[in-house]
Order: sequence, then structure tokens, then C-alpha cells
Amino acid sequence: MAAKMIIFAACVASAFAQYSAPAYKPAYSAPAYSAPKAYAPEPAYAPTPYNFEYSVNDPHTYDVHSQSEYSDGNGYVKGSYSLLEADGSTRTVEYTADDYNGFNAVVKNEGGYKAPAYSAPAYSAPAYKPAYSAPAYSAPAYKPAYSAPAYKPAYKPAY
Repeated sequence: MAAKMIIFAACVASAFAQYSAPAYKPAYSAPAYSAPKAYAPEPAYAPTPYNFEYSVNDPHTYDVHSQSEYSDGNGYVKGSYSLLEADGSTRTVEYTADDYNGFNAVVKNEGGYKAPAYSAPAYSAPAYKPAYSAPAYSAPAYKPAYSAPAYKPAYKPAY
């Protein structure tokens, strides 16, 4: 049976050896890319200074905040904003920003609820006075019920 399988495999191999593999022909041509273009520098715009301010005071929703900001158009910004916190205090933030120092802010909290200072009650603790005297016990004398046995080996080991 093994000889038949070997003969069959040889026949199949010789039949396939007569045909060459088909040549690969792509269905489309590879895309052509152009060289990358150098980027143009960003255009320089004239400085555009600005100044704005707003505030909100809504007593129904307790939304109270405001902001104001100024810029000279060359990278320097100065401003502040404030808001009413939940505890009744007002947080005010004053900030400046520029290309050299970056962003700097100063935060201030003003007003709000202050908890009263706690003081301990002004009374002294009572002195301890037992209602009865403690009984007097004498310590029992220790007397062993038996004497300890003396250890005596039964044999003498030979070393």
C-alpha cells in the first residue's frame, strides 16, 4: 500500500511540474507621489488688543459671578474673575499671563460662614469616692503538693 502511495505522489508531482506558475500582474498601477512641499511661514498679523467684562447676579439660583480681562495684543493678558461659593464666601482670582512668565494667578477667599469656636464645658469632674471599703485578703502560702523527682540516668553511655 505504501508503494502505491509513493507512485501516486510521484505522478502528481510530475504532472504539476509541467505547468509554470502564472506571472503576477497587478490590476492597477502604483500611485505616484510628488515631493513634499515646504511649508510657508505663518503670516504675521497686526496686534489685536481686546478688553471685555461681564457679570451675572441671579438671586433665584444663587448664580453670582463676574469676569473681566484685558490684552494688549502682543501676548500680555491681565484679568480677574470672582464667584460666590456654596458656603457664602466669594472667591476672587486675579491673573496675568505673558510669553515670558507664563500664567500666574492669585486666589483670595473672602467672607463666608465661620463656625463658632468650641470651648469645653466649665465644670470639674467629680472626685471618686467609693461607697464601701474593699475587703482585705491575705495571700495564700505556696506549698507544693509533691516533691520533685531527682533525675538519675539508668545507664552510662559509652563514648
